[in-house]
Amino acid sequence: MLWSKMHKTRYIKFITALMIYAAFAVYLYQPYFEDFGPPQYLPVLNACLASLGCYVLSRRWVSAFGGSFFAGAIYGFGPFTLGLAKYHPTAGLLAASIPWLFCPAAFGPKGRWRWVNWPLATLPFLVVLLFFQISAHYRLFVVPIRAKLHSADLAGLLAPLVMAERNAASIGFYHVPIAALIMGFAMLLAARRLSVIAILLLGTVLAFCNSLLGVSPIIWLSIAVLCCSVIIGAGIQGLASAGYADRKWVLLTAMIMAALSIVTLLLATKYFQIFAGLGAKYAKLLVETAKMYILGSVAAIIIFFIARAKLQLRWLRWIVLCSAMAIDIFLGARFIVDRIL
Repeated sequence: MLWSKMHKTRYIKFITALMIYAAFAVYLYQPYFEDFGPPQYLPVLNACLASLGCYVLSRRWVSAFGGSFFAGAIYGFGPFTLGLAKYHPTAGLLAASIPWLFCPAAFGPKGRWRWVNWPLATLPFLVVLLFFQISAHYRLFVVPIRAKLHSADLAGLLAPLVMAERNAASIGFYHVPIAALIMGFAMLLAARRLSVIAILLLGTVLAFCNSLLGVSPIIWLSIAVLCCSVIIGAGIQGLASAGYADRKWVLLTAMIMAALSIVTLLLATKYFQIFAGLGAKYAKLLVETAKMYILGSVAAIIIFFIARAKLQLRWLRWIVLCSAMAIDIFLGARFIVDRIL
């Protein structure tokens, strides 16, 4: 009876996440539907599949629905996945398949058969290689082979909307989730999740390398972005349950977010000073970026004082975190889709 109830709850959460992702995807692309042909509808499907796949994958490590839900939203509706629409529609479909391909390894055998999960973890890499080999055979080049990350693209970690305005590659996150990413990394290192760290590093390194076996390096970044999205989901759960002993980590998170807001405001001031107002549009975006970092800092500070007072107030923590995350994703995704289309 208890087992049946647990399965029913999981299905309800799964369907709830699916409905919200689908509704948000339709909201983002609906203004452009009348100009769409059949291939142009694929990014709508890609966003839903990518979000839902990351949600399912994150359930392996994140027990809270809110953490898994926003992990999925950050991956499926983040700057990187949405930005793939500027290439061929199937590029986003490939990125959307990555979390699903990692599920066999994540939910694979335990105990003495646990070693099987390592071969299973190579499945996404093999599928990406196979996809590019087949697409090259049919003269379908979904992403330019020379498209890879450069050191200048790391600015996307600080100001993803500015990179979207410049039509440049974006690492794949918004602003408030950086707070959860910091907390999640601390938890990841403390738990010594070496397998996740290894996959994250491999995906990042491949994204900066030249093309290997005909695969566009930028596609490998989807693996790193996926890992970080799951880490963000874990970080959200960590912030929501942080106790008195964790208050220093929460305070450090708030301080980093505040520092990022100051940096972006200084950059905005510099752009405002460019001759004839040529940098005004970037300056305004940096001001909006600073506002989002301030929002993330305020959310972390509220949780810090709750933890410092040795109070639980889980409901208040989730309201603060979910509201800040939702505002950031909602505004950021709307901006990026409008720029691409």
